[in-house]
Amino acid sequence: MSGAKDIRPGRRYTRDHEWAIETGNEVLIGITAHAVEQLGDITLVDLSVSPGQRLEAHQAFGTIESVKTLSDLFSPISGVVLRINSELTDQPELVNEDCWDKAWMIVLQPDAAMSQAPDLLDAEAYATLLDQVS
Repeated sequence: MSGAKDIRPGRRYTRDHEWAIETGNEVLIGITAHAVEQLGDITLVDLSVSPGQRLEAHQAFGTIESVKTLSDLFSPISGVVLRINSELTDQPELVNEDCWDKAWMIVLQPDAAMSQAPDLLDAEAYATLLDQVS
C-alpha cells in the first residue's frame, strides 16, 4: 500500500477522500490512500448499489468498515451505476493492498464531464487539503 500522501495525477478528489477518474465515457470511483490510512485494516466493503441505479453527487453508495470505524462511501458525481467491484465483498483487504487500481468500487456513466463538477479537487488542490488536515 502506498503512503497517505500518495496522490495520483489525472484523478479528481473529494473532500471526503474519494477519487474519480474518467476512462472514456465511464468514471471509476474509489477511496484514496489517505482514507485507507485513516481507516486502518479494512474488514468489510458493502456496495449497496446495483447496475442501472442512479446516483446523485454526494449520495452514499455503500459503507466501508475497518477495525477502527464504519464510514459511508459517497459518489463524487451524478450518474448511473454501470458496474460494482464485487471482488471487494470477498476480499475487502484489496482496499489496503491497492486502493488505486484493484480496489476501485463502482463505475458510473456520468451525467456530465468531471470538469463540470466544481467541487472536485485536482491533485494539487487535494494535496493542499491533506496538508491542512495533517
